Amino acid sequence: MNTTSCDSNINIAVILAGGVGSRLGCPTPKQFLKVAGKTVIEHTIDVFDNNSLIDEIAIVIHPSYMDDIEGIVARNQWKKVKRILKGGNERYMSSVSAIEAYKGHGNCNMIFHDAVRPLVSDRIIKDVVEALKKYDAVDVAVPATDTIMAVEKNGAFIDNIPNRKLLRREQTPQAFKYDVVAKAYEKALKDPDFVSTDDCGTVVKYMPHIKIYVVEGDESNIKLTHKEDLFLLDKLFQLRSTTLNDKTDLGDSKD
Repeated sequence: MNTTSCDSNINIAVILAGGVGSRLGCPTPKQFLKVAGKTVIEHTIDVFDNNSLIDEIAIVIHPSYMDDIEGIVARNQWKKVKRILKGGNERYMSSVSAIEAYKGHGNCNMIFHDAVRPLVSDRIIKDVVEALKKYDAVDVAVPATDTIMAVEKNGAFIDNIPNRKLLRREQTPQAFKYDVVAKAYEKALKDPDFVSTDDCGTVVKYMPHIKIYVVEGDESNIKLTHKEDLFLLDKLFQLRSTTLNDKTDLGDSKD
């Protein structure tokens, strides 16, 4: 595959698809499950491949499923998919794989997105890319609607109830200038106690001087985690399709 020579104006979408779906309790990794006529990962890559602000796509996949993703890429003939990379057993290893792949290619924009969030919108991607023009790190989140409690170590008693107005639920994409996310992981990997659940968390801990701007997410930008989420995704795709058809009909009626 051909690759782009990166600079600060190049937007690289990194599709994180290294999971094997253990929490879903299914032998097939959740990114390869079908919903609304396609696999979940196909829906996700379609969004980024069709977005005019994205210059290149890299897919990070578990080594056991390299053949599967290569077949999907060949079938779809996406124009922007330039790299298929091997991920690791932990999520952060997939991010590190992408960072290593673009080492020496300049301070490009790295836009990390969960393969199992297929309903990410063009509006979110646009807002993230625009924010990267001003900030070195960008997250996507929605307000917390439930009251969140912190519990004591044994989990049996409430320790604290934070102010809900200050709480957000993280989504993806999470985006960074290459130098920032690369340096954060360089420091993290030297820490024997390093634990990571997401890329922004790594930057917060190891590059605390970097301000992370928060872009407004969308409630439909859900992550496929449990079996019930498949039904919800299907309904959301149906709703989106109906909305698009309605807009098309309205457009036709004006002619």
